[in-house]
Amino acid sequence: MIRTILMLTFWGVAAPVAALIGFPWTLLTSDVRLLYGMFMFGARTGIRIAGVRVEPVGLNRFDHSRSYIFMTNHVSNLDPPIQVPLIPRRTSVMVKKELFKTPILGAAMRMGSLVPVDRGNRDAGIDAVRAAKDVVNQGLNMIIYVEGKRSFDGKLLPFKKGPFYLAMECGLPVIPMTIVGTHYAMPKARFAVKPTKVQVIFHSPIEPKDFGSRECLMEKVRSVIEAGLPEEYRTKSLTSEDTEVHRDPL
Repeated sequence: MIRTILMLTFWGVAAPVAALIGFPWTLLTSDVRLLYGMFMFGARTGIRIAGVRVEPVGLNRFDHSRSYIFMTNHVSNLDPPIQVPLIPRRTSVMVKKELFKTPILGAAMRMGSLVPVDRGNRDAGIDAVRAAKDVVNQGLNMIIYVEGKRSFDGKLLPFKKGPFYLAMECGLPVIPMTIVGTHYAMPKARFAVKPTKVQVIFHSPIEPKDFGSRECLMEKVRSVIEAGLPEEYRTKSLTSEDTEVHRDPL
């Protein structure tokens, strides 16, 4: 509990400091990179304060100089501050629209071209996909939590179709990601963070053009993400092609 309070206190202090420096710079120069870098540094530092050790796997599987759509599972509020700083180059995220009302954080997210999503409104979801397409066309990466919400038990929930429409429309390669360990560190409905090791697996890129439909692409991405999960969190048998990643035990 103490580590959790320290993490939140650090974020509560660091965000206004970053805003005090980064907001004027961004407004004067129209360059958000300094503000983005400060928030990524803050995210990494807060996670370390909480006692969470992060191990990235597979960063050498893709070209860091180009843009991708990253699709990942989601089990904890710790997932974004762990995953986004690991991704090379500036990255946008689809986040629930309520967060945009948060002082400082909301302004920073707007400056960073993050995409608000109203999860209870289907038409708004379509608008979010269109907004994400505009962001991707600017040359940014996009990370999407394809289940649309956090899983209670660590197993994959049904995937939303919108991200796969986005991938097919943009033609950008999809990189499936699997995060393992945050379900133990801070599962849904628990406040305190337990110190632990978290592994973030970057799987090999998948080209949407190689698939005839969104459904086929979605099934492939799902099988690859699931292949990175511990066996007890998988919901089906996996082929040898799917299980390309051998995780280290946590």
